[in-house]
Amino acid sequence: MTTNSDYRIKVDTQSLYLRDQSQPEQDQYVFAYTITIHNSGTVAAQLLSRHWIITNGDGKVQEVRGDGVVGEQPHLGPGESFRYTSGAMLETPVGSMHGSYRMRADDGTEFDAPIPTMRLYMPNSLH
Repeated sequence: MTTNSDYRIKVDTQSLYLRDQSQPEQDQYVFAYTITIHNSGTVAAQLLSRHWIITNGDGKVQEVRGDGVVGEQPHLGPGESFRYTSGAMLETPVGSMHGSYRMRADDGTEFDAPIPTMRLYMPNSLH
C-alpha cells in the first residue's frame, strides 16, 4: 500500500538577473533560473509537464504550460535529483514565478509537485 508520503518531490529554485542580456530602456529584463527537482519519496516518478505562473511588477500574469523541462522528461528514482537552467523575460525589473510539475509515479499515480514562488528582481530594484 502506498501513501502520500511515497510521492514526495522537492523543488528548489535559484534566480539570477542577466544584466548583459537585458535592455531596461526597452522594458526587457532577462533572468536565468536554476531548478533542482529531488525525489524524496519512496516511489520513482517521471516529470510529464510543467505549469508556470509568471507575474511581473505591474501585476500582469502569464501562464506557461508544456511537456517536460528543457526538452526532457526526467525519470527520478528515490533519492535522485535533476537540475536544469532556463530563462524568463519580464517587462518590469521585478516579478515572480511559481507553478507545478505534473508527475507520474511508476505505479501509475499522477500528482502535482508544487514549485515554490521564486522572486525575480534586478539588483538594487527592491527597497
